[in-house]
Amino acid sequence: MIIRPKVRGFVCVTAHPAGCAAHVDEWIGHVKGKGPLKNGPKKVLVIGASTGYGLASRVAAAFGSNAATLGIFFERPSEEGRTATPGWYNSIGFTRAAHAAGLYAKNINGDAFSNEIKAQALETIKNDLGQVDLVVYSLASPRRTHPTTGVVHKSVLKPVGVSYTNKTVDTDKGIVSQVTIDPASDQEVADTVAVMGGEDWELWINALKSANLLAPGAQSVAYSYIGPEVTWAIYKNGTIGIAKNDLERAAKSIDSILKANGGGRAFISVNKALVTQASSAIPVVPLYISILYKIMKAAGTHEGCIEQIQRLFADHMYSARGPVFDEAGRVRVDDWEMRPEIQASVAAIWPRVTTENLAAETDIAGYRGEFLKLFGFGLKGIDYEQDIEPHMTML
Repeated sequence: MIIRPKVRGFVCVTAHPAGCAAHVDEWIGHVKGKGPLKNGPKKVLVIGASTGYGLASRVAAAFGSNAATLGIFFERPSEEGRTATPGWYNSIGFTRAAHAAGLYAKNINGDAFSNEIKAQALETIKNDLGQVDLVVYSLASPRRTHPTTGVVHKSVLKPVGVSYTNKTVDTDKGIVSQVTIDPASDQEVADTVAVMGGEDWELWINALKSANLLAPGAQSVAYSYIGPEVTWAIYKNGTIGIAKNDLERAAKSIDSILKANGGGRAFISVNKALVTQASSAIPVVPLYISILYKIMKAAGTHEGCIEQIQRLFADHMYSARGPVFDEAGRVRVDDWEMRPEIQASVAAIWPRVTTENLAAETDIAGYRGEFLKLFGFGLKGIDYEQDIEPHMTML
């Protein structure tokens, strides 16, 4: 079939297999171009490995450090007349490239929140790897079925306490408008913490420790975002931010466990605002990203997922000096985004953006291009008018 992008709201409902593989290959090329990662990880578990920062972590570990990687994700294969999710194609593309390079790469597709998938992962590590020296926790899910209670928790993207009104943009139609979001209820806050907080990360680490599958000195990292004040009501001070606070609580608990395990460590990496499937769903944030991209590209400091994670690994996690932490014990690879001159430029542009001047004042074109690349579209060297087989078996 000929596969073209079909965008509905903040989601593209099609994905291109060859395009997704080409996107992964671009990331591999970037990592290889940076040279070997000295003293990098060798046996890596990535929980949430099929897109975004999780996939970038897997690429950076495998092709920067020749690491064996086990990827956990929950993706949908193709059906009759329907493509698979991009994460499905990404994971196949990554696995093929890893195998071609002689690297161990195995995948488990299923609900990472469940006891069953945890047990399957533990058994795979025990049989194939012995132990892991890096655990990356990068789940981005809208819901979680609690493994003990069976309760289904659904996360929400809402402010807390009071309604919030600000500008947003329909990235597909290019319309700038005001959006008002009602505050979350106490139950919605609790549900969002249950989905996006730190409990599941703790359950993974405790399960690995109990099974003696953590190598001495093993590290673990989870990803977060803080951003500028213009996004705080919907992010840092909203339901997501409260969940991320719980993630930071978990990081401190896990850090104690890993420090006792041969001097390891766990921490949060605060990353840059980027076009991801998750960020596209958050009101206000896509407009901010469109402005930010324009400014950072002009300054020569723009980074995507792979650039961020390669820098995290090379300059912090596996550098001779070790990670540089902020006052709260977090690594900040959002440091270039948060430079005062960058944020001052964002603040100057924000109030004057309208539908009419959107293209001139922001990098909405770059946003759209990056969004489509998430689904395998717009990659150089791909003939999108050619018939392609959408049905691919996970390796």
